[in-house]
Amino acid sequence: MSEHQNLIPTNIITGFLGVGKTTTINALLANRPEGESWAVLVNEFGQVGIDQEMMPDEDGLHIKELAGGCICCSLGASLGQTLRALIERANPDRLIIEPTGIGHPEGIIDTLMGPGFRHQLDLRATVCLLDPRSLAQPEVIDNEIFHDQLNLADVVLINKCDVAQEEQIRMAEDSLANMFPPKQHVGRVTRGQIDPGLLDLVRNGQLKAQFPQAHSHHHHSHDDHDHSHHHQEPQPLPGQPVCKTGHGSGLFTAGWLFHRDDCFDYWALEEILNGLENVDRVKGVIRIGGDWVFYNRVGDEHDFDKVAHRRDSRIEIISHQALDWAQIEQAMLACQTVR
Repeated sequence: MSEHQNLIPTNIITGFLGVGKTTTINALLANRPEGESWAVLVNEFGQVGIDQEMMPDEDGLHIKELAGGCICCSLGASLGQTLRALIERANPDRLIIEPTGIGHPEGIIDTLMGPGFRHQLDLRATVCLLDPRSLAQPEVIDNEIFHDQLNLADVVLINKCDVAQEEQIRMAEDSLANMFPPKQHVGRVTRGQIDPGLLDLVRNGQLKAQFPQAHSHHHHSHDDHDHSHHHQEPQPLPGQPVCKTGHGSGLFTAGWLFHRDDCFDYWALEEILNGLENVDRVKGVIRIGGDWVFYNRVGDEHDFDKVAHRRDSRIEIISHQALDWAQIEQAMLACQTVR
């Protein structure tokens, strides 16, 4: 017992694109024990980083984001360095890691349990969120990374039960019940409201990846924007956003950073974003006059809500094919309003 007393309880929360990982983490942060300091490392496949902007900014919370690739491969060299800096700065009572939706957990688990962190971190349950409706989607069910996210999870939570059909939920439960070794826990959740006690389940050392090479076989992340520390990042000007693009794992991304003074007609912009075809994910924080909203689209479903973010507008698109990014940019700029 004393061996683990000074180690930081650590959890990985995985799940495919758009399953609700950030919402779940926000629910956990809202219910953290009083007086505890928590650190969260957020990894986004997209280029501009939006998830961190959706997390609370308050005392006792330390959020760090790595965007533009996966920490299990293309950003793997940054994982250890970033973790050490985050731990030193935050000295947290708990650490949560949110990989990108197409990230393979095995490399992260190996890093956390390896010699560099075994004397600092106590890796507890890896939690995987599952949208039961995805089991009917070939692009998901045929993806080896999706399967290994489930294979390597100690806890699997079937999320979005409020919008899924009962038959879909039961099919997911039946499939999970047949996995070996059995999961520590399988449950249903809505809007990411999970029992914080699940985080402290002891990790099951029997879990193995079925497709350990899945990510490296087809993940050749390429960022078309220069992130070299030797060059100053370009900054957006009013009406002139900065666009960053990348591709890897069969996916293409484009992210736009707009000047803080840029304002949009939300309904016009929503029509543009909703009308995009062949996209997997669209999300953004958008200034509309004196308010800011978070736009979130997964497949053909979307929603929006007000947010506290006040820094700039930013929009990210993830698709299975390269789109006409310049044309999309011009369509979005046409939705701007005069302040």
